[in-house]
Amino acid sequence: MLTLAPDIEVLARFGRALADPIRCRILLALRDAPAHPADLADALGVSRTRLSNHLACLRDCGLVVTVPVGRRTRYELADERLGSALDNLRAAVVAVEADRTCPDADAKGCC
Repeated sequence: MLTLAPDIEVLARFGRALADPIRCRILLALRDAPAHPADLADALGVSRTRLSNHLACLRDCGLVVTVPVGRRTRYELADERLGSALDNLRAAVVAVEADRTCPDADAKGCC
């Protein structure tokens, strides 16, 4: 049975997925088009084993799904709205970065 996760859990999973640059690159690649793991590994310049581990994390976070295509498996975003969410989040962070409000941002590496 499919149940809805609480808001905090959903945001925490999304944050965990975005916490690694390779997972971010995978999500951005899948935003553009579904792909097979071997093609993703080649496009991102990572080993298939490493990519497989990151795809497993993204599956566990509920952000990507697998689609059987003959003898192969294709990956795609679990919901097309995730592509827009990634774009909106990136745009919001870029807009905020130009106007840092934390006076210690450079010294502490925060904000």
